[in-house]
Amino acid sequence: MGVEGKRKTRRGKRGGESKRKENDGVDVTNKVDQSQQNADSDSLHVTAKGVTADEYVPPPMDANAPLFYHDTNGQDEEPQQSAERISPASYGLVNPDLQKYLKGCEGMLDDQAFESAEDREIFVNNVYSEIKGCELQLTTDHECSRILEKLFPISSNYQIRRFLSLMQEDIIKLVVHRFSSHTIQTLLLLSAIAVVSEMRGETSDGFAEVAANGEDSEPQEIRTELPAFEELVLNIVNALSEQWPYMMANEYASHILRVLLLVLAGRPIEDQKNSKSAIKSKRSAKYMEDKNGAPINHRLLSEKRAVPESFGHALENLLSSVGNSMSDYTARGSTNSAVGSPVLQLMLELQETSPDFEKPGSLLDKCLMGLISDASANKTNPRRNAYIEMMVEDVVGSHFLQTVVRTASAQLFQIIYDQYFSGKIRTLAFHPISNFVVQSVFACAKNEQQLDHMVKEAGPIFGDLLFKNRPGVVRALIDSAVRLQSNPKNIIGAIYNGLDANTQEERNELINLLTFLIKYPDFVKADYNTLPFKIQGSLIIQSILQLSGDGQGPLLESVLSQDPTRMRSWCKDPSGSRIIEAILASMQVPTRTKRLMRERLSGHYSDLALDKYGSHVVDAAWKTADIAFKESIVQELLQKETQLQDSRSGRIILRNCGIEYYKRRADQWRERERGLERKKHMFKDILGEKLLLNDNAAQTADPKAETFETKAQSSALKKNKRKTSDADEIDSLFNNTNKRVASIDLNGQVSHV
Repeated sequence: MGVEGKRKTRRGKRGGESKRKENDGVDVTNKVDQSQQNADSDSLHVTAKGVTADEYVPPPMDANAPLFYHDTNGQDEEPQQSAERISPASYGLVNPDLQKYLKGCEGMLDDQAFESAEDREIFVNNVYSEIKGCELQLTTDHECSRILEKLFPISSNYQIRRFLSLMQEDIIKLVVHRFSSHTIQTLLLLSAIAVVSEMRGETSDGFAEVAANGEDSEPQEIRTELPAFEELVLNIVNALSEQWPYMMANEYASHILRVLLLVLAGRPIEDQKNSKSAIKSKRSAKYMEDKNGAPINHRLLSEKRAVPESFGHALENLLSSVGNSMSDYTARGSTNSAVGSPVLQLMLELQETSPDFEKPGSLLDKCLMGLISDASANKTNPRRNAYIEMMVEDVVGSHFLQTVVRTASAQLFQIIYDQYFSGKIRTLAFHPISNFVVQSVFACAKNEQQLDHMVKEAGPIFGDLLFKNRPGVVRALIDSAVRLQSNPKNIIGAIYNGLDANTQEERNELINLLTFLIKYPDFVKADYNTLPFKIQGSLIIQSILQLSGDGQGPLLESVLSQDPTRMRSWCKDPSGSRIIEAILASMQVPTRTKRLMRERLSGHYSDLALDKYGSHVVDAAWKTADIAFKESIVQELLQKETQLQDSRSGRIILRNCGIEYYKRRADQWRERERGLERKKHMFKDILGEKLLLNDNAAQTADPKAETFETKAQSSALKKNKRKTSDADEIDSLFNNTNKRVASIDLNGQVSHV
């Protein structure tokens, strides 16, 4: 077949059939309708009078009856009231000249190449003078709003207060705007820092704003009196509280509500150690990073802050009014909303200590579809059961349930567990989403009775959990046992059964079976050197080492029965080194076991110090060792000091151990270590062994505390500077003379040196 024939064939496959039917004049629709009618007619039995036997005869209609009925059977009891849509703020396009000016200033803000603080203040004041009268317009511009976010952190408190004051009137329209909402978030973060300064009576308004130089400009702009940060934040709360449910569902305003709640509560806002607590999304943070937008990494934002008393009252009134006014439909709809659920979860966390938190009709009761109200009246609701079961397996709703079980009381927790988790662990634990809810339920057990019931139900499937990518469920039970300080005998027994380790000889390999997450029959057949370390296995071991009493006994016995060569090889693995560190650092591990572990590493500390992971093991051994053993470690390190100086991890170990100070003044080094030991034992009864483990780290983190090496180097530098300055002056006077230098003692006597 030629090319033309092939093309015709392809065209015929696409539309030729329908075209041929149209050309033939065949009405496909009529054929279908006719065949359907014939089928219907065949199914009917026609009587002699011509009336079908199955025909429906409608009753006579009442002349006064309405023609239409509105069916409400499938609707909720309280349908959502359609809130009036709030239009985002709009102030027109930004002047191109002003936009160009701000883009030129962005380079200065990114580089921060100011010669002095005064130059920076002058630059900032000039920028504010240029944008005066266009502040709100700039916040709604894509590029200019981002530049303002870079300008605010180096602005004075007065300039921040002035900007917030300008936003007060249109705050609702600005909050729902795509770009200005991020500007308001930055201002709220800076306000949280400034409120702490206001409470201390400190002010940092900076230099007076200077007007732009010109013929008609005045030398200094007269400042207007502005409200304090406390009042400005409260005004924003009052304005947003009226539209709170609508703001929760708005993708641009919801993160403002979360920041505002955290500012009022004084809780950490940007916790750098916990990525899950970040207010900004990963996409927003990545965008600001690409655009050189430096985050506000202030210490007060990552720790609990003191707040004014008015903030506490405002927060209490806000949560109470919003919870009472929010309809059941809105509350339930927000639980599964990716936008509103994070706000709702934070509201529940802040209400946890309130006496009305679990009362019938509360916000939590509305979110759970009346579970608390019906529990007190012993009622069941099939619709609620389906709603919560759906939430357990929902991507967003599962996070909400995790917050509920974390904040619930023991009584409510028991109700939720009995109705929605008991008897279903085998199914829920292996679901890709609900298994995280199961982990939260296990980790939040309120008492030992609840924990025992969970272990009894989940114990028989420990083997499947460990080897079917669900070891986090097992670790959650162990963490709960650590928190409740309960007897972990049943948990350890279930782990033995899951690993197929039944005899004592098999159980001696417990440390290996958990480290590599392998069953004993498979472990015996495998080549030990080819087994990979498993991160989840390492985490389970670290949790077991925190168990109180004899909970970690079987694991420690397994560790001590291993070949020391194997243990030393673990120290150079990222997962294995964590296990050795946990043994040396755990407060529950006996001192004798720690001493045996340190002795097994003797003669290899210098090699471990050269390794990126082994150096952490050396630090852990150093923190728990006595003075004699520390000195033996120092002697080992001195033998390979040159190699250690060439290694980054080696230099850190040399500094932490004070090698330089030991070489110069060994006696003073020992006395200093004895003093630290006395201080640790003095406060051990009060602060526990945690002080014993973290004392060295605390001294390194404290800027006032100097290590031996740093102290020796600083004193040497001071002496060299003093000698250099003295030589410059004295050499010019006495270089060509043979006079001896005279000194004056404390009594005024002159003595020749």
